[in-house]
Amino acid sequence: MKGFFSKLSQAIMLPIALLPAAGIMLGIGGSFTNPTMIEAYHIGALQDGSVLNSFLQVMTAAGGIVFANLPVMFALAIAVGFARAEKGAAALAALISYLVMNVAIAKTLVVANMINIESNTVILMGKQYPGVLADILGISNTLSMGVFGGLIAGAITVVLHNKYHDVKLPDYLGFFGGARFVPIISAFAALFYGIVLTFIWPFFGAAFGAIGSALGEMTAAGHGYVASLIFGVIERSLIPVGLHHVFYLPLWQTEIGGTAEIAGEVIKGTQNIFFNSLASGDFSQFTSTNFMTGKFPFMMFGLPAAAYAMYTLADKENKKAAGGLLFSVALTAFLTGITEPIEFTFLFLSPALYYAIHVPLAGLSFMLMDMLNVKVGMTFSGGFIDFTLFGMLPGLTGVENNWFYIPLVGIAYAFVYFFVFRWYILKFDIKTPGRKGSAVAVVSKQDYHASKGGAGDSEKATLMVTALGGANNIVDVDACITRLRITVKDGELVKDNDYWTKELGAKGLVKVGDTGIQVIYGAEAAGYKSQINALLGK
Repeated sequence: MKGFFSKLSQAIMLPIALLPAAGIMLGIGGSFTNPTMIEAYHIGALQDGSVLNSFLQVMTAAGGIVFANLPVMFALAIAVGFARAEKGAAALAALISYLVMNVAIAKTLVVANMINIESNTVILMGKQYPGVLADILGISNTLSMGVFGGLIAGAITVVLHNKYHDVKLPDYLGFFGGARFVPIISAFAALFYGIVLTFIWPFFGAAFGAIGSALGEMTAAGHGYVASLIFGVIERSLIPVGLHHVFYLPLWQTEIGGTAEIAGEVIKGTQNIFFNSLASGDFSQFTSTNFMTGKFPFMMFGLPAAAYAMYTLADKENKKAAGGLLFSVALTAFLTGITEPIEFTFLFLSPALYYAIHVPLAGLSFMLMDMLNVKVGMTFSGGFIDFTLFGMLPGLTGVENNWFYIPLVGIAYAFVYFFVFRWYILKFDIKTPGRKGSAVAVVSKQDYHASKGGAGDSEKATLMVTALGGANNIVDVDACITRLRITVKDGELVKDNDYWTKELGAKGLVKVGDTGIQVIYGAEAAGYKSQINALLGK
């Protein structure tokens, strides 16, 4: 089960990786075409009808189309991520499945007389289910299933693909065999499970809506802060095993994260509500911030301060090397909100420092942002780029989003992280980078190559294959933003964490079950994936 969810988390990173670029387009376009901002700063070049305003409106639409079509992107990502071979054919089959599924749902609603278009209502067993209809990729009045629809289509498709991608048909049908058979069988399957979903999904929609309503009622009654705290604790706790995306995605993209009516349309999910609010310029409906905003204080301020604390404790002769490592990962966290390089720097040295100090502080950050009613969303993570585009700019144009609490709380968090980390590292003698006896080697790239006799990245990839138990032990190699994610036949043949950190320059190694291996390398992970697959002939 751990291996499956790890693979799922890895697969969905593909569409998630698109969100920063789309969010920047939507953020810039939405902010600089906001009439309040234009009037406040008297910027004539941005007035409605100007060339620049027209371009920014196009930019807003370009960013919005990505968020509007995340379900089909998830269908493609699941197919590509889980397909054992012929990944291109799997992606095509997933697209066809998603289209056929939605057409089957839309037509079944009509022929079964289950739809009231005027009230946007589905009628099932005499009960009305409002707000569950949507127009998707030119298909009118199908069920609004969000990313779950994409996940369902992608999952069923990949099961069929892995079973039939090498099927052999009789000679007279030979042209349709192999990978060509997968889109065919997937389309027929989608026809039938689309019909089935028509009769069961409204119940799921109602259940998700009830959960979202309950969270909204808790927040309105002043009891939602505990939910925010718990969310933050769970989200950070799942980072080491790479399952945090699986946890928070339904909250961001479905009714579980709340619903709101914006510009006459019912919007579901915290992230979707935020970006529709941004596009419309109306933030009055954006209240479900407790699943997003809490990341900013500890990602922009807390963890960089922890990195600085580790730098101040490095031995004098290692200051320069330690600074090169720690300042770079601190800058990455501050700008982009990608914090895994810092977190893994101390997680493997002291799990207690991570789970007993960092995780509770992260949960507290979510609760504080909720209590202060800060309304700042994000595309991917809580860095300065998202903070500027989706916090400061809307706030400076008259939107009451309370963005200024983020740096205020963040500065306090910086002091807390700095002094608590220094105290803990000294008290328990944690061997952070640059300290004598450190379990994490701090060397420059030139030093590393020299120690290996001039070994380059390709030779390093060869050493990685050996450390994974050899080519025959490797089943699959992939990568997300910061991790190599490998499936092996026998996890016992894989070298331990110390070997990977000391000899191969990794931040750490995580074993997920008996066959799942995650090696943390930061931004270099994708490059190593390509090199290893090249050595394996994949």
